[in-house]
Amino acid sequence: MTVGTLPPEAVIVAMTTLPDEATATRVARALLEARVAACVNRLAPCQSEYWWQGKLEQAEEWPLLIKTTAGQYGALETALRAVHPYDVPELVAWPVAAGHGPYLDWVRAEAGAGSAT
Repeated sequence: MTVGTLPPEAVIVAMTTLPDEATATRVARALLEARVAACVNRLAPCQSEYWWQGKLEQAEEWPLLIKTTAGQYGALETALRAVHPYDVPELVAWPVAAGHGPYLDWVRAEAGAGSAT
């Protein structure tokens, strides 16, 4: 599965949020060990406000920025859903429009290294 009409080798950044630091660390490590991401940045906690089941909610969450390729998006989603504690985990992705060539090459090489993608 690819993201939209992007070529499989296109670098993307995906984002998710987790309820606490320990879970964010565990999920980041699981995605890296599954080789569906080259790099995961665990950011400082933030305050999220959102609608859930008809009620306005507020929670502290830990964002993860996940660097991978469009061709790995399907595998990333599958791996994330397997370890994410939320019923409906946030997972959004956007293409990298520009970047340092050697870094983008590294992401392409590491995201999915050893897999058949």
